[in-house]
Amino acid sequence: MRELKKGMLAKSKAGHDAGRLYVIMKADSEYVYLADGTLRTLERLKKKRRRHIQIIFQIPRSLKQLMEENQELRDEHIKRAIKEYKNQQEV
Repeated sequence: MRELKKGMLAKSKAGHDAGRLYVIMKADSEYVYLADGTLRTLERLKKKRRRHIQIIFQIPRSLKQLMEENQELRDEHIKRAIKEYKNQQEV
């Protein structure tokens, strides 16, 4: 199984939020902690079992750049990264 990294995208497969995109903020052996910048902010991370998400092994360019510069991620960065990914998929 591939390693999950902070900043990777994930899509919910189960629950009332099925189909919603998130950014992985941290992961342990059983759970991942997700943020979307709107409903699930960095202060209120969504705790979800690994089997209930589809991992998109891609870190959006904007998040990757911020993390490489050791800047703190904020909700607006997460929202922008999700929006970028959605726009890429529509093209």
